[in-house]
Amino acid sequence: MAVTLGPSSIVTVYGGSGFVGRYVVQALAKTGARIRVAVRRPDLANHLQPLGGVGQIHAIQANVRNAASVRRAAEGADAVVNLVAILQQGGKQTFQAVHTGGAAAVARAAKDAGARALVHVSSIGAEKMSRSGYARTKGEAEAAVLGAFPRAVILRPSVIFGAEDQFFNRFAAMARIAPALPLIGGGRTRFQPVYVGDVARAVVAAIDGRAKLGAAYELGGPQIYSFREILDKIAEYTGRRRPYVSIPFWAAKIQGAALQILPSAPITLDQVRMLESDNVVSAEAIREARTLEGLGITPQSIDAIVPGYLVRFRPKGEFSARPGAGQ
Repeated sequence: MAVTLGPSSIVTVYGGSGFVGRYVVQALAKTGARIRVAVRRPDLANHLQPLGGVGQIHAIQANVRNAASVRRAAEGADAVVNLVAILQQGGKQTFQAVHTGGAAAVARAAKDAGARALVHVSSIGAEKMSRSGYARTKGEAEAAVLGAFPRAVILRPSVIFGAEDQFFNRFAAMARIAPALPLIGGGRTRFQPVYVGDVARAVVAAIDGRAKLGAAYELGGPQIYSFREILDKIAEYTGRRRPYVSIPFWAAKIQGAALQILPSAPITLDQVRMLESDNVVSAEAIREARTLEGLGITPQSIDAIVPGYLVRFRPKGEFSARPGAGQ
């Protein structure tokens, strides 16, 4: 059921203070809707206030591992959005607890609150039978969401890029200090990077009735790149070319298993397992128009967005004459 977004509507966004969340909150604010940002630390969501009018964006405490707090955050909401996810487990923040349990709690809360729309952001590759804990629990989460709220819309983005991303920025930072860059599995894994602003627009489209209820949309950008081609692009944008070192999957798994005990591990075993599968929009999703284009959104390319925020990694920053100057 569509929700007419405007000053009379309330949208609860779980995990709204993160990278994707700030763009979703901004896109919703432009519709005039009142936004309730449900996060574990409301004091860390103050940066969202300037994205809307006075009193339009309100942070509220909620932890997806605490069902009572999740229910409170959904009370009176016309629409609910779940963005909560983790890339690495630690302590009580496990894939099972956050992805599967958290998504189920949000879906039940949305149903009990009488919300008319629920958008759950998952990821391409979510599959209940996956050997990757991340992908497996993402698949379980989708099933739990649709089980509790059959009219929910699932959004599955490929790797998301934007000024604050941890993908292009991470490898650009590595290229600045590392003598060589790793090509796990030979760099053949394919990605379809999608702009974070387009993902946010897809969330709004799903709420206001442009998506098929109960469907899963796969979100990708206009081009598909191998991992090696992405590193080539980063070298082009930053003017920092580095040799590549090919690391077979079996060796990368050993490294990931050893490094994943670190609080901010550069790579984990689970992430290596995810790299064994391509991360692109499926032919079935394209055929059935379960894509950005199917929502009426023209995706933006990395060439249009990424060079602007990787300029700080150039040898002379914004004063480099061109990408590649000053090597």
